[in-house]
Amino acid sequence: MSKSKTIIVAMSGGVDSSVSALLLKEQGYNVKGLFMQNWQNEADEECTSEIDFKDASEKIGIDIEVVNFAKEYKEKVFSLFISGLEKGITPNPDILCNSEIKFEAFLNHAIKMGASKIATGHYANLREVNNHTHLIRAKDRDKDQTYFLHEVKEEEFKKCIFPLANLTKPEVREIAIKNNLSI
Repeated sequence: MSKSKTIIVAMSGGVDSSVSALLLKEQGYNVKGLFMQNWQNEADEECTSEIDFKDASEKIGIDIEVVNFAKEYKEKVFSLFISGLEKGITPNPDILCNSEIKFEAFLNHAIKMGASKIATGHYANLREVNNHTHLIRAKDRDKDQTYFLHEVKEEEFKKCIFPLANLTKPEVREIAIKNNLSI
């Protein structure tokens, strides 16, 4: 992939997404951030993660757009979570959020923004074998998040990068500290 390609990073305000954006920018990519508002507060207040991602975007030097996916989250994640609880099962909303919001609604929005790929701060890796993209474990086995991504479709992974795949959490924190990013 040409380094001039645009990559949209899912910005949460946390250290992992901030370092992901920084690493991609340092590699020469045209990086933009996208903050997904997945919950609508009653009050019209700015949440702490929004303050953190704005701070990170200034330090990294990238533009960030905020997009409201609260309706999609409520319909495709939260309502199914509540329904599962009512049936006596314990669904995992993170798995649904990844497959329905981050790698569907977010991906589609990022493509409309001109993205050639998306990136997240997940600790996961991808391997291309015989023209198939496979989800594999990250270097940091303690932080590996492939379980939470197992329902994401292969076609969506083909449009994704995981910049933290070969880093450990202590290495990510060290990069953040060196670059004055909040940890």
